[in-house]
Amino acid sequence: MITDKEIKISFKEYGKLDEMEILDRELALEAINAMKGSYSPYSHFHVGAAVRLSDGTIVRGANQENAAFPSGTYAERSTMFAAGAQYPDKDMVSIAVAGGLDGVLSDHPATPCGACRQVMAQYQTKAGKPMSVIMVGKDKIWKFSRVDDILPLIFDQI
Repeated sequence: MITDKEIKISFKEYGKLDEMEILDRELALEAINAMKGSYSPYSHFHVGAAVRLSDGTIVRGANQENAAFPSGTYAERSTMFAAGAQYPDKDMVSIAVAGGLDGVLSDHPATPCGACRQVMAQYQTKAGKPMSVIMVGKDKIWKFSRVDDILPLIFDQI
């Protein structure tokens, strides 16, 4: 029997940071500020990320490029791995990502790659509860209430 199915993705779109709830705005600003830590001499695309942990701690990170590609790492993964290593008993409850060419925030939200989305999914699964994802741009900001909305059909069968 063949059945048509549909996946629905919901998110909020903000026109500016001031429209966001204070904790989300704070995390978005931390991600924008984290762009300063980017080492991107090849792509010139600076990405910053910030993760809020269950106790309120915020961990920041940025993309790091290397001439021996693909030895560098993305902002989202460097941030989540640092948070996981430094605070192994704390859940990640939210992540914000911001990026732009030569450190100037892009008009549209920076979107995580598939590998970063899978790492987000892994930490969400570890926590046993949704982790929100905020993608920041100058002209709009997107907020997803859970990783499933940016990575449907999450691989978590191991």
